[in-house]
Amino acid sequence: MEIDTVLVPIAETDTVPQVIAPAVAIAEQYDAGIHMLYVLDHDATDIDADALSQQLMEATQTVIGEVAISLSHSIIYGFSTEHLTHHPGSVVLDASNDIGADFIVLPRDRAPNALGQAADYVVQYATAPVLSV
Repeated sequence: MEIDTVLVPIAETDTVPQVIAPAVAIAEQYDAGIHMLYVLDHDATDIDADALSQQLMEATQTVIGEVAISLSHSIIYGFSTEHLTHHPGSVVLDASNDIGADFIVLPRDRAPNALGQAADYVVQYATAPVLSV
């Protein structure tokens, strides 16, 4: 199996330590890069994207330290209970296809946030292998 990009979707920066360690292990094993995807609720309109990007990268760097891994990130809006737009699982799968992810590591998060219960959906419909931690 060839893995070039590991996608790590999160909804809160405090879940970074939980998911980044297995993602780093996979990336190191296959000499792959990691793409962090921060999934926001559609209703979160007062978000400073630049500050959030910086916070995400700092949280990630704190965990991975000096490990030499290509690291990128992006922010995307997920599910809205008011607008009933996208399921956060489909948002993750769309992002996976867009960046050409070869592996997905995501938290099995039951909290009422943008990822909520997306893990089961992603595991069921992803074309790439998925590790849910």
